[in-house]
Amino acid sequence: MKRKLELLAPGGDVDAIKAAILAGADAVYCGLNKFNARNRAANISFEDLQGLLRLAHAHHCEVFLTLNIVFVDPEIPALFKLLNKLVNTRIDGLIVQDLGLFYLISRYFKTIKVHASTQLTTHNAGQIQFLSELNAQRVNLSRELSIKEIKALTLVAQKNSILTEVFVHGSYCISFSGLCYMSSVHGGNSGNRGRCSQPCRDQYETTPAGKNYPLHLKDNSAFFDLKELYDAGVDSLKIEGRMKGFEYVYTVVKTWKKQLRSFYKNGEPTNDDRDLHKVFNRHFSNAFLRGKITQDLFIDNPMSRSTQHLLAASDADLKTKTTKDQMAFYEEKDQLKTDIKKEIERLSIAKTPLSIVVSGQCGTPLKVSLKMPDASFEVHSETNMSDKGTEPLDDKALLSRLKAINDTAYFIDHTTFTLKPGLCLPFKELTTIKKKILFVLNGSREAVPAVNWPVLKKHSTPIEKPALSVLIDSIEDIDLSNDPTLSVYFQLPNGFKNAKDGLTDLFLKNRPLIPWFPSILIGEDYKAAVDWLGHLWPQFIVTNNSGIAFEAFKKGIPWIAGPFLNLTNSYALLGLKEKFNCFGAFLSNEISEQQIRAIRKPADFHLYYSIYHPVVLMTSRQCLFHPITGCPKKHIDDHCLQDCEKQARITPLKKNPFIVEKAKGNYHTVYNATNFLNTAIAKDFPHLFSGFMIDLRAIKTDTKRALDKKELIQLFKNHLSLDADAAEQLHQSVQPTIHTQYKQGI
Repeated sequence: MKRKLELLAPGGDVDAIKAAILAGADAVYCGLNKFNARNRAANISFEDLQGLLRLAHAHHCEVFLTLNIVFVDPEIPALFKLLNKLVNTRIDGLIVQDLGLFYLISRYFKTIKVHASTQLTTHNAGQIQFLSELNAQRVNLSRELSIKEIKALTLVAQKNSILTEVFVHGSYCISFSGLCYMSSVHGGNSGNRGRCSQPCRDQYETTPAGKNYPLHLKDNSAFFDLKELYDAGVDSLKIEGRMKGFEYVYTVVKTWKKQLRSFYKNGEPTNDDRDLHKVFNRHFSNAFLRGKITQDLFIDNPMSRSTQHLLAASDADLKTKTTKDQMAFYEEKDQLKTDIKKEIERLSIAKTPLSIVVSGQCGTPLKVSLKMPDASFEVHSETNMSDKGTEPLDDKALLSRLKAINDTAYFIDHTTFTLKPGLCLPFKELTTIKKKILFVLNGSREAVPAVNWPVLKKHSTPIEKPALSVLIDSIEDIDLSNDPTLSVYFQLPNGFKNAKDGLTDLFLKNRPLIPWFPSILIGEDYKAAVDWLGHLWPQFIVTNNSGIAFEAFKKGIPWIAGPFLNLTNSYALLGLKEKFNCFGAFLSNEISEQQIRAIRKPADFHLYYSIYHPVVLMTSRQCLFHPITGCPKKHIDDHCLQDCEKQARITPLKKNPFIVEKAKGNYHTVYNATNFLNTAIAKDFPHLFSGFMIDLRAIKTDTKRALDKKELIQLFKNHLSLDADAAEQLHQSVQPTIHTQYKQGI
């Protein structure tokens, strides 16, 4: 084997990172105690990070730091302060979700390598090219993809000099990553902020199919797919588990490392995955990788299956022997945990002590000698010291300039100052000495000077009256586009390939219609959408998919960023405008009134907001009706996406129900039972938004409308014209509704 695959391990705390290193991980990904998508993990401090970098690099292991959440404007100064520190560490890469952070790093911190987070749910070629424009060095591909789809995207990534990584072991999310809002809507814990409370894993009222955990999936395992992934050209195999303990990380990484070594030696993986079953698991499935999405993906039990697997694998037929086997299993786990803990404790992440000796005399350069336990070096001033000057050099002045050493993997343990009193040296010389020292301590890399965070101007382009737009998905509503005061968006399907011809006829006959592209477009459906876009050449589009955004940019078609691109800060808006010629964007409905107030939109840029819509909680590629109502088909086929049309309800215990819908041409979607209605925003921001949207698609929820669509549209127009009574009339005509996210934010 000529090419080696990277084994990328999770590190939720210091012990887990040490365990990954001991087990042979090639890289670990971990988060600091803020700004990462696993807030419930223990995470690490910046002080820990420096020691971990030293430890990991000594074991030929890289460290990637997760900054994989979306940000709001008030957080940018603290984020910049962190980036100014990270740029002068030996961190091997940052894992990023927020498009504003991509923009800021690509502009102000060019030496930092950036990886695209799984939260960006990268699943088509245009998205890879989009991320390439933002200087991403690697992308984590969506977990829902088949090996065939992974291979096709890896070829695109290679052409763009981007690495690909694929999750190969651990928990599945039932939703496409970054597109789940269930925890945000129900509890105020946004998954895009690392606060997911996992309500999908809760117990539900028993479904007609007899399931109590209908949104619960088996764990992902590509253990027996190693050769196919290698042949697909992927660069990194990623293990999920930053919420897991060190013994889990050690066992899984060690087992995978053994599998890789066997594969390199023999050209084939082994069939022995017994050790993976000894730690937490919900049984395993590789259904997505194999492109056979079956009902077998689901498991109606949230508990670990490690003990059950042990008993199933044993030949025990007596209760006493079964109990004996269980006890032996638990004793083995406890002993393993103890043994790993002992090994972990031998690994130190303490900073390396540094002794400094300062010497010199009048007429000679200042000499600073530095000694570590395993090395030493010295640096000199470029000019000689003098007995004339305004401020004599003393230990306090020198140590004040050298305190930056303590932000590295080293700390000043002891200083010896042998200069005679009264000697002087220009302060710029002390700065030069500091840079020389940091250059050596930082692996012969020049220190990057701190960058001030870019304060954005508030552009005063008041909107006299925001426009109203409507989102539809039915031909029956096409006549709404005859209203010249109304922009009408038409929802395009996920299954674009089979719908392309009909959509062409529809849009050619109804030129005022504006295409609204969905978040997910995979494989042939994405290619068909790109071809259709080039053939139709609309006046402009709205897209929730960054791959389509890239194609529109490349073709010169004006485009608006949709609400599911999760735009929450001014820098994301600025980046889309400067990098991709985006002329407008919908702000995320997750952010609050106060968080919106901090937004500074770019000059000549339009902001939009959806004020009425059914609330999407998640979007899934698997069939949600298998565990809910049952389905005669055991697996999804080509006809399911295009032809299936169903709706059902699931109800968490003691909570409100959710609506599960499968529309023709679309993936399964879970909706909140109650629609979103925010009439306050028009009054709160009379001059910020160019337009507001209402969603009148044929999605059945518990929210009922007392008016027909044209009457409702007129009432919304009245409201945007600041009719004093219109808001109250809307709340009386549309019930029940919520707008909790506008109050709680992220």
